[in-house]
Order: sequence, then C-alpha cells, then structure tokens
Amino acid sequence: MRDFSQDHSALALNTATLGHNVEGQGAGWSPERTIDACAERGYGGIVFWRREIGSRAVEIGERARAAGLAVPGLCRTPFLVGPLAPKPETAMFDDLHASIDMAADLGAASLTICVGGVVEGTHSISESLKRVTEIVAKAAPRADMAGVKLALEPLHPVYGGNRSCLVTVRDAVDMVEAIDHPAIAVAIDVYHVWWDLSLAAELRRLGGERIAGFHLCDWLADTSDVLLDRGMMGDGVADLKGLRRAVEDAGYAGLCEVEVFSAGNWWKRDPAEVLDVCVERFRTLC
Repeated sequence: MRDFSQDHSALALNTATLGHNVEGQGAGWSPERTIDACAERGYGGIVFWRREIGSRAVEIGERARAAGLAVPGLCRTPFLVGPLAPKPETAMFDDLHASIDMAADLGAASLTICVGGVVEGTHSISESLKRVTEIVAKAAPRADMAGVKLALEPLHPVYGGNRSCLVTVRDAVDMVEAIDHPAIAVAIDVYHVWWDLSLAAELRRLGGERIAGFHLCDWLADTSDVLLDRGMMGDGVADLKGLRRAVEDAGYAGLCEVEVFSAGNWWKRDPAEVLDVCVERFRTLC
C-alpha cells in the first residue's frame, strides 16, 4: 500500500468538499481560485461539478492542467431512472449526452454516474438495475468516442429509493461485466461502502483497471443528515486505511479524492482551512 505520510501528490479535491455541488453553499470560490489554492498546497488533482463549469469546460480544464493538476473526473450524469431522473426519458438522454460532452471538453478522465432510485411503479431493485444496465450500455460508445470512462458509483443502501438503486459493489461489478465495454468502470466512495464486508473480494473480481476513482470522507456515528452530514476523514467510524488497502490490492494506483458533503460544518468554514485539513488528514490517517 502506498505511503502518503511524506507525499500527498495522490490527493485530489472534489469541490463538493467546499460546497460547490449545491447552489448557495460554501464560500463561493471560483474554479480559478480553487485551482490555485489546490496547486499551492501540492494537490495532485481536482474534480469539479457540472453546475460550476457551465460553458467553460475547455477553459477550466486547461487552467487546471497548467497549474499541475490532473482532472480525474467530473460530477455527474443526471439520475438515469427513478423519481429524480429527468422526464421524459428523452430529456434524461439529452442531459446524459451533454454530461459526457462536458467531461470530454474538460479533459476529465471519467464521469460519475449516480444511477437514480427504484423505477416508479416497479417496486423492484432488480428491474430498475436492468433498465440502468440498458441505458449505460447505450451510452458507452459515445463515452468511448469522447475518451471518457463512465464510472458507476454504488451508493449506500439508504439512498435506494430515490438516488441509487445500485447499492452494492457486487451489483456494480455485475453490471460492468454484463455491459462488457472498456468505457464502463466503477467509482468507490468510502461513504457508501465502508460497511460492506465483501468489498475486497468484489474489487479483486473487478480489477484495478476498472476502478475509475477512490473517494475519501468518513461516516459519522451520529450523523444528522445522511446526505449532507458526511465526516472529514478521521471524524467517523470507517476503516480508512483498510478500505484503501482493498482498493489498492485490487490494482488501483490513481488519485484519492476527498468528497465531503457537510452543510452544517465544513461548508461553513474558510475553504483555505478545509483544504489544509484535507492534506493533514490524508497524510496521517488515510
């Protein structure tokens, strides 16, 4: 397992850690200011959200790389199915294609997919996953032509109803194997998999070349909001080093991306402080 105690160049920031994924949250730093702050602190990469990119994907991607930062991903596609997916389905496909095009313009290596909840009226995770598989398979050639990997992100089971019927790494690996396309991979987020005792075995089945990202945060024992009260690394109950060991033993050697949704705590702090804490926790705890 890699030693980050003296070298944090494998650290990446997901800008959600500064509240940039939600309108009106955080300190409102521009992409340029965030890029410069990360570069000054020796971060190796940065992951943006579509809402902060707008029509400036090419410009922002070039700015990040000029500052020495990789762009390992972009968040995210629309929800593909379920109550939060765009309606009608043609609108979802239009937005899905737009998200792939934005990732390509940004020069992002991957595009995160949060698949959406159980399809209305089915009362079935199984049927919902079948529809997700069909949609992702249909999008794979477009992503491949754009040079972007589609990173399926299984979410914690608490989100199964509305945000993700894909709730286990096992089902994500099954979906990757069913689609069998080089553009399809999986993103592993501590928040969503910390509880899963089958994680290491499933990641070995997946293989490192099909892991598109590893996201860091923590699960607070007494969380007040399952969506917007994530912990900073070390503040919760997750076995951070054990989880990273499982990912790296499977062959992953990419960036480790801090992604902390924290409306009541970290988003209220000075972003400079948050970025410094991320570095310190990464080097000592991850």
